[in-house]
Amino acid sequence: MQEQILLQETIIDCANLSTRELNQQLKALASEGAPVVKVLNPAGRHNLAVGMEQPITIHFQGSVGYYCGGLGDSINIEVFGACGWSVGENLMGGTITIHGNASANAAASAHGGKVCILGNAGSRAGISLKGGTLIVTGNIGYGSAFMMQQGCMIVCGNAGENLADSIYDGAIYVGGTISSLGADAKIEPMSEQDWRTLEQELSPLGIAPQEYDFKKIVCAKDLYHFKAKNWAKWKDAY
Repeated sequence: MQEQILLQETIIDCANLSTRELNQQLKALASEGAPVVKVLNPAGRHNLAVGMEQPITIHFQGSVGYYCGGLGDSINIEVFGACGWSVGENLMGGTITIHGNASANAAASAHGGKVCILGNAGSRAGISLKGGTLIVTGNIGYGSAFMMQQGCMIVCGNAGENLADSIYDGAIYVGGTISSLGADAKIEPMSEQDWRTLEQELSPLGIAPQEYDFKKIVCAKDLYHFKAKNWAKWKDAY
């Protein structure tokens, strides 16, 4: 079985390819039904595997730049290194796993699928999340989950300032400390279903959620409708 999998793997060395040429090759391989593609020497370049709409597994052997996997659907991307801004931006479906740290805006506006950062993520992680799942096994920076609209964020480490500012919906789980919550965000008690969700998402990563002090952050819904008394409560923050 192992030999069969190795025979099915396609290897691309992109050292002498432009980003457009590489992406065109990846889309062509996806159209042909290639199951696994290993990309060598990504060298931190930007916009890799953007707009992939057909099922394919891509392994980047090294760090990538910004917007990797953006606008993707039905993809399975693994980056064996770090990544730049906005990995999985507007992801529609599939999974993106980063075996390292991520810069700002991880999974920004993701509508579906899952982005998993096996390290730390920078500021504004999960900004405007619209239905996807973002997992960060380390810490996240300030302004994360700003204007989150749907979906799920799981952070095993600490969260920076103004977490979930102006959140509309969805759930955020933080296993470490929270520097501060943003406007209209609140902590609510963890339910048995919440713990089951964490178990389901984290167990495949070898993480036991019971070893963390997870808190659940949701929308307080004070700002769902404009009221003078609510504005008086929040106006000093702006």
